[in-house]
Amino acid sequence: MRKPKAFLGAPLFLAVMHAVAHHSGAMFDDRQAVTLTGTVNAFQWTNPHCWIQVLVPGPQGPVEWSVEMGSPSLLLRGGWKPRTLKVGDPIIITIHPMRDGTRGGLFVSATRGDGTPIASPNEAQSRVAGRHPG
Repeated sequence: MRKPKAFLGAPLFLAVMHAVAHHSGAMFDDRQAVTLTGTVNAFQWTNPHCWIQVLVPGPQGPVEWSVEMGSPSLLLRGGWKPRTLKVGDPIIITIHPMRDGTRGGLFVSATRGDGTPIASPNEAQSRVAGRHPG
């Protein structure tokens, strides 16, 4: 019995799609840490990465920053939940900024406006950008 040609190409297709789904962390400057103080504008609990949109006060009004996090499964292991952050929550968040200067970066840690830590960051978070704890 002959197998369809499409079936034979499926493993290659899946391998290519997996490689495309993961991106490099080269866009983040992990030698710098920037601390933002503002309010949560959105907390997106989505695959492949969660995101926090933060409104940071600026001279001409609030400026939005996009903060990339790990996957929901990694964040769950670190104590995060889909309702950990709500729109309007005051937040102090530390990130590794984008190398190109755009308003965004990779999550490092966060505290509530009163200084209370928000769930402990998980070591697995560093794997988002291809950095593995040594």
